[in-house]
Amino acid sequence: MGQKHPLPPFNMETALQKVQMAEDAWNSKDPERIALAYTIDTEWRNRTDFINGRDAVKEFLKTKWEKELDYKLKKELWGFRENRMAVRFEYEYRNSAGQWFRAYGNENWEFDENGLMRKRFASINDLPIDEKDRKFK
Repeated sequence: MGQKHPLPPFNMETALQKVQMAEDAWNSKDPERIALAYTIDTEWRNRTDFINGRDAVKEFLKTKWEKELDYKLKKELWGFRENRMAVRFEYEYRNSAGQWFRAYGNENWEFDENGLMRKRFASINDLPIDEKDRKFK
C-alpha cells in the first residue's frame, strides 16, 4: 500500500487537511474509497463494536449506510500531536421508519508513517430530532 498524504507528523495545516479529507470520504458513503485510508490491520472501536482490519471496515460501513439513510457528516479538528488527532463530529441520518437522528461524537485517530489510520476509537451518542430541526440538508 502506498502513502496517504498528508503524512505525520502533522502541523495545523496538514491536520486540518486530513480531517477534511476524512469528512469528504465519509460523506461519499463509499466503503471501498473510505477503507483505503486505513491500514490493512486497522483497529476500530465504534460505539460498542470492535472492528479489526480493512475488510471488516468495509463490511461495517456497508451495513451502517443500509440503516443510516440520507447520512450527512461534519468533522472538526479538536487537537493533534505528531501522528495522533482528536476529532469532534456530528452527523444526521434517518432510519427506514423516517425518524431523523443527530449523532454527536468524538474520535481518536492514530496514523502510521504512511499516513494511513491504524487506530480509530469513536464514542457516539444519538439524539432523535424532528425533520424541521435538521442542520445538514
